[in-house]
Amino acid sequence: MNSLWTPDGEHSVNPEQEAMPSEFSELSEEEQEQAEALAEEMNAVREQLAAAPAEIVIANHLMGLYELAAIHLSQQPPKMEEASLAIDAMSAVLDSLEGRLGEAEGTLKDALHQIRLAFVQLGNEKGDTEED
Repeated sequence: MNSLWTPDGEHSVNPEQEAMPSEFSELSEEEQEQAEALAEEMNAVREQLAAAPAEIVIANHLMGLYELAAIHLSQQPPKMEEASLAIDAMSAVLDSLEGRLGEAEGTLKDALHQIRLAFVQLGNEKGDTEED
């Protein structure tokens, strides 16, 4: 038996269990069908993730942090604290996994460098505007 950690705590996962938990029995037939379809999609995604090398999945998440920082920097006015958090998270993961992210590692380091430059440039522009 496996377990899955969620913000609500650890839950047992038994792949042979019935697809529909008992709390779904109160749903209409149409809602149950939708829930079953969603459960099947989730299982397919889990299988895809299990088949993918971890370094690729992690690289994808790191690019998500890059995009998050870029989105916050593109706001008017830029959300510098939010961007900083995403940049710091990306940096922390890259630093702690150095040498373990395969061929994507160089691209990820370049992306981190570029988003840091954008952050500094926007910070300087903000500082110049406040001095005027």
